Amino acid sequence: MRDDLRALLDRLGFQPKSVRHPPVQTVEEADLHYAGLEGVHTKNAFLKDAKGVLVLVTVPADCRLDMKALPALIGTKRLSFASPDLMRTVLGTEPGALGPLSLVADTQRQVRFAIEASLLEADAITCHPLDNTETWVIPRSVFGRIMADLGVEPVVFSFAGVAADI
Repeated sequence: MRDDLRALLDRLGFQPKSVRHPPVQTVEEADLHYAGLEGVHTKNAFLKDAKGVLVLVTVPADCRLDMKALPALIGTKRLSFASPDLMRTVLGTEPGALGPLSLVADTQRQVRFAIEASLLEADAITCHPLDNTETWVIPRSVFGRIMADLGVEPVVFSFAGVAADI
């Protein structure tokens, strides 16, 4: 585990429930290893808008990311996927391991964090701890404390009511 992530856990006095598994790159691969983990499973995208704004987006794993509707919902210009190299540089995260905990590496606060509203209402969510061989369960109350500790104010959005097929 990365030292910055370990320090975060120590500051919060939090020991996550977790499951170790073979490396996974997709939600479909990860699904094979989630049995018994409570919480809403998530998927994530590292995006860049037309003006260079970087955004980490987290949605429920079963949600289709509507790239046409998303910019208006989170206050950005047209979005595209950022490069894996940029993700490694800014978030210290390899493809397949991205998640809200990747923000621990964003020490210069270059990345806007956008999260689908239903995830903040869930009792717990699951995500990778910057490592796609492990998945953690993060209770809602702890997730809020993590964001506060990192100085991250999430942009909360909802696809509910959007006319697209999500």
